[in-house]
Amino acid sequence: MAVRQAPARRGRTRPAGVSRTAPLHGVPLPLQAAVLTAVLVGLALVAAGIGSVDVPVARSFDVVTGHLTGHTAGLDPVQDQIIWQYRLPRVLLAALTGAGLSVAGVVLQALVLNPLADPYVLGVSSGASLGAVLVLTLGSGVAGGLGVSSAAFAGAMAAALLVFALGQRAGRLAPTRLVLAGVAVGYVLLAATSYVQLQATPDELRAVMFWMLGSVAGAAWAQIPVVAAVVGTCLVILMAYGGRLNALVTGEESAIALGVDVRRARVGLLAASSLLVGVLIAVAGGIGFVGLMIPHLVRLATGADHRRLLPLSALTGAVFLVAVDLLSRTLDRPNELPLGIFTAALGAPFFLWLLRKDRSVTAS
Repeated sequence: MAVRQAPARRGRTRPAGVSRTAPLHGVPLPLQAAVLTAVLVGLALVAAGIGSVDVPVARSFDVVTGHLTGHTAGLDPVQDQIIWQYRLPRVLLAALTGAGLSVAGVVLQALVLNPLADPYVLGVSSGASLGAVLVLTLGSGVAGGLGVSSAAFAGAMAAALLVFALGQRAGRLAPTRLVLAGVAVGYVLLAATSYVQLQATPDELRAVMFWMLGSVAGAAWAQIPVVAAVVGTCLVILMAYGGRLNALVTGEESAIALGVDVRRARVGLLAASSLLVGVLIAVAGGIGFVGLMIPHLVRLATGADHRRLLPLSALTGAVFLVAVDLLSRTLDRPNELPLGIFTAALGAPFFLWLLRKDRSVTAS
């Protein structure tokens, strides 16, 4: 019996949700990536045309190609302004945010060997929330003149550094200690955020709640290059760790035997993922469930090899959040709803289904 149980014990180090019969495992990675990219581009054009004023997809395509090629003379000025100035930046920001949160979720689930880890498990979200809420309720003076996004980023990085310091044991990052430090720091910062909210006026409180649930409504072209550069750089760095992540999920001793510098890998993964999450929370607020749900979904479909899981999770997360943003601004037109409402409403049923489908989740 001991021999038959050994594989199950080793399997506990894998992120939960791994399907032993992933239906798309044998499909070449370039083909899967090409299909997801085509879906993302098509959905982006549709999303750019739908809103309080609808624009046909063909017109959206004309506006985008016109600006990309420099031939904008024949475009309708109203449609041009709607698509290029207002909707396309938010679609791009939603795609970047979905991709970044999904990849960060994959990395952190492997880094801390916990299937329930997500981009906010290390207290980054709580730190960002405190920084943003301070500015929204008390003004920028309390944060040294920083705006909401800058204060949120500063809070996120401060929380990440604190968790990093507390999560070390004898100079090494310990996964369990890292999670416990993140939870503890997160609750302390949440308590501080709640106290500040009690001092807010009803109008300020509404703005706070909207920010904490996440939105890309305020996206502008000025944000996109910086966000795209940070997200792109972090994604390249994290994807380069694909092989080492495969080794890390087998356990520290196995990873060392495979030639992985475990300490350096953990520090690099934690730094890149924390920076990525901090930037995304700063510009889009606290959008939950994306980094928790998308890695499980992609893992079920394609398998647990991080060299495939990371790029496919990025594309799937981008598609998902663009679709959620479209839903958030069309379900109750002309009003807009926070993205976090929809990601939670979709994410919770998914996990209930996952618990029934895959017993490895409960076994972990």
